[in-house]
Amino acid sequence: MDDRAYTEDLFTKLAQTEGASDLIVTTAKPPQLRIYGELVPIGSDDLTPEDSQRICQSILNQEQIKSFKEEKEFDFSLCLDGTGRYRVNMYFQQGFMALAARIIPDKIPSFEQLKLPIIIRKLAMLKQGLVLITGPVGSGKSTTITSMIDYINSVRHCHIISIEDPIEYVHENMLSTIDQREVGIDTKSFEEALRRVLRQSMDVVVVGEIRDRASAQAAMTLAETGHLTLATLHTRGTIASASRLIDMFSPEKNHQIRMQLASALAGVIWQQLIPGIDEQSLIASCEIMVVTAAIRALIRQNRTQEIYSLIQSGKKFGMCTMQDAVRELVDKKMISENWANLDLLQIQVMLE
Repeated sequence: MDDRAYTEDLFTKLAQTEGASDLIVTTAKPPQLRIYGELVPIGSDDLTPEDSQRICQSILNQEQIKSFKEEKEFDFSLCLDGTGRYRVNMYFQQGFMALAARIIPDKIPSFEQLKLPIIIRKLAMLKQGLVLITGPVGSGKSTTITSMIDYINSVRHCHIISIEDPIEYVHENMLSTIDQREVGIDTKSFEEALRRVLRQSMDVVVVGEIRDRASAQAAMTLAETGHLTLATLHTRGTIASASRLIDMFSPEKNHQIRMQLASALAGVIWQQLIPGIDEQSLIASCEIMVVTAAIRALIRQNRTQEIYSLIQSGKKFGMCTMQDAVRELVDKKMISENWANLDLLQIQVMLE
């Protein structure tokens, strides 16, 4: 079997193995699949550095190989006939090539299939404001934001522009018109795409991931100028997300950014994936913060530590703490009763 055929066989196993979400290829270990959150080796033979290099290079053209070796990192989407689409990140570790690939399902899952709280549908229907979907790597942020876009697409006549690196789910136009722009192919950078987007007559902007000060500033500005802005952020906790955005800026800009964030922020969804009661599925547990006038005031006054009590008492607005969300999943018999009486720190430790 040649290198390309062997690599495609690995991706086929990823696509066809029930519960598999990721493929990891690195030196000194066999190729591994992440199945229901756990890493499972494919075979028993450890890969040599030469093996890993051949696997990685077999799915790149010469220009991509050159770019990867220069930049040391490479994100792209891969489409293989008969198996599906994948999001691939290639990187170097200890001087050797490695990759992590995630399968992208053919069909975009609905809110009902994901069992997401009803308030997320309401946040998707906002005409303006910044909505953040947060959580650690592998917590389903991209899937949730994709489902929000799909819902908007099915119920609103609007123009949606999504800036992605790379494009994962491919949307078809329904009631909405959707333009998906891939960094490196359709635009030079996130920054350039965000700078130009106000000229593109859009109603909804999907920033993808807020990575730095420039993308944070752009997301808040777009939300302030009357557009619904959806973005992901790697944080643990709804309140921590607000603090993270503020901390991206220099201390002398702290007051200005707090004023802007208080005006722009509409809601924060913090999600984690918890093993289902059958141990054969992962269930999203969501802490929800809907930004009310009281929460805006606390952000302006730099009293974000007091927001938690408003989330606890904000059920009528659709708010929910992570502990309450976990207990609700236990009550619905979707996850084990072992999760019922854990505090937030214990939940975090269990999910590490």
